Amino acid sequence: MLRKNVVVGLPKLKDCEMSKICEACQYGKQNRLPFPHEGHIRKNLLDLVHTDVWGPTKNASIGGCRFYVTFIDDCSRKTWVYFMKEKSEVFDCFRKFKCMVEKQVGNRIKCLRSDGGGEYFSNEFSDFLCNQGIRRQFTCRYTPQQNGVGERKNRTLVNIARALMTEKICHCITGLKL
Repeated sequence: MLRKNVVVGLPKLKDCEMSKICEACQYGKQNRLPFPHEGHIRKNLLDLVHTDVWGPTKNASIGGCRFYVTFIDDCSRKTWVYFMKEKSEVFDCFRKFKCMVEKQVGNRIKCLRSDGGGEYFSNEFSDFLCNQGIRRQFTCRYTPQQNGVGERKNRTLVNIARALMTEKICHCITGLKL
């Protein structure tokens, strides 16, 4: 690239140094730059709701759930979690969430941001959002950074669950009762 002037600003290396640089090493050491974020949080409750689905988990819950969906208000960062047996239950969870949260808050959901998961693309879901006047925002496929609020919340919830399970296992092994 240096010899063909494809990239400007590369340091000039001596021929002996260039033989030591391995193409596979250069490729392996590349990293992605962080995605720029909007830089502002909505000022009103329910102006923007982030959502993401997590799962499946290896082990089902006592109720048989292997997935969960989160809804996160952009303004307050308050989070609602709904457990599901199948990903296809996302639409039903959203309807329950919408009914409950709009009555509690007194505002209407204006925009729903989600990743490109198929569970958000059903005709029924699309028609419902259109009839309710809710705008949709989809992030690009395979770029979880664009749905950072939802992805980060999932990571936090999984870490908490893992810590609680580890604590419970430690108490069972040592014979301590809670």
